[in-house]
Amino acid sequence: MMKKIIHLFFPVIMLSLFSCHDTEAKHEMEEPDFDGFVKISLQSQITGVQPMTGIVLWADNAKRNTDAISLEYSYMQYTDIVKEKGVYDWTPLEQILDAVASRKHQAIIRFWYTYPGYESAVPQYIRELPDYEETVALSEGKRTGFPDWRHPELQRFHKEFYQKFAERYDNDPRLAFLQTGFGLWAEYHIYDGPRIMGQTFPSKEFQAEFFRFMSETFKSTPWSVSIDAASSEYTPLEADASLRNLKFGVFDDSFMHETHDEYNGKNWKILGEKRYQTSPAGGEFGYYTKYDQEHVLDYPDGIHGRNFEGESKRFHITYMIGNNQPSYQTMNRIKQASMLCGYRYEITDVRVKEDSTCVQIKNSGVAPIYYDAYVAVNGVRSESSLKDLQPGQSRWVGIPAGSTDMEITIECDRLVSGQKIEFDADVKGE
Repeated sequence: MMKKIIHLFFPVIMLSLFSCHDTEAKHEMEEPDFDGFVKISLQSQITGVQPMTGIVLWADNAKRNTDAISLEYSYMQYTDIVKEKGVYDWTPLEQILDAVASRKHQAIIRFWYTYPGYESAVPQYIRELPDYEETVALSEGKRTGFPDWRHPELQRFHKEFYQKFAERYDNDPRLAFLQTGFGLWAEYHIYDGPRIMGQTFPSKEFQAEFFRFMSETFKSTPWSVSIDAASSEYTPLEADASLRNLKFGVFDDSFMHETHDEYNGKNWKILGEKRYQTSPAGGEFGYYTKYDQEHVLDYPDGIHGRNFEGESKRFHITYMIGNNQPSYQTMNRIKQASMLCGYRYEITDVRVKEDSTCVQIKNSGVAPIYYDAYVAVNGVRSESSLKDLQPGQSRWVGIPAGSTDMEITIECDRLVSGQKIEFDADVKGE
């Protein structure tokens, strides 16, 4: 539990009306006019993993009911939701979201069409169309179904699906982030199997259309694609700056493997090293070797000359799937690693008078928060959101409330029951 102790060392003094206006982070050294305000003491400590950050376990992991994580991940098939044209049954997703929220966690969801060893997850009504021709071939030595992206109904359905999804879940606090893509596991590649552009993998023209569609459709929930989307062989992103300028996050599904900088690191750069400032950077610890999974969270050594302490900061990681980590690390270590990710707030100064409060707050984490969050005094929120407060930046925020008996909190409407955003503070009053 976060403990907050506030002491006021002054009598209530009636002063002329003053508003502490928020200051931009770039002007972080500029202080408001504190005439009539008194500095007060504030003590607080972050003790838990912050919402929407940290190491991620799959939603069916036996160790998922823990405070070492705040996020759970689930694959889903499009056929879980749609079997007939225009008929959407969201029950399977609702069950996952409800279960995750019941554990005071939030979900990351990814739908796929192609998974080695499975039939395609294209809805049955499309597969039964007379001019729809799927490809069945081996991938990772397993008989695998690949969609027919030549067919206009699959393209139409794909956009309709995400339109319906956004209408229902874009403002749902049970959902933290959405991942999307094409190819094997929806990771923007067919590294093993029949890669036929425009057929087993969508054309670059349709991909560009879909990127713009997603950008227009999702107003709140951050959506992300694999860093493999940087490949000029598969996607139009590298060649089209207007697409790269769209607001989307990235996930790296082989994070910290031995030669990570040679391929993965290059893709991070192509997609934009400052993308984390507006959209989440995430991923999954690599499965290239068993050794990597066993030791990726070892402290202080890590693997291949790097540890997660350094790499989470270097890549501004908000979340990282580590489903096998409970087999190799203690839950305390997993919690410690989770707390390296994402935002971390520190209140460094508090000034109060009868009807106003000024709070200086710093983001000492490695990434911003991606939903609106507000400093609040007794439930009265600050004028501006912390959403764009970048790592290392600080700013003054003004709250139109002041009291000799106050509680300072950080409020966010995107949390599920039982979650809260904590902050550090060691402020000495006058």
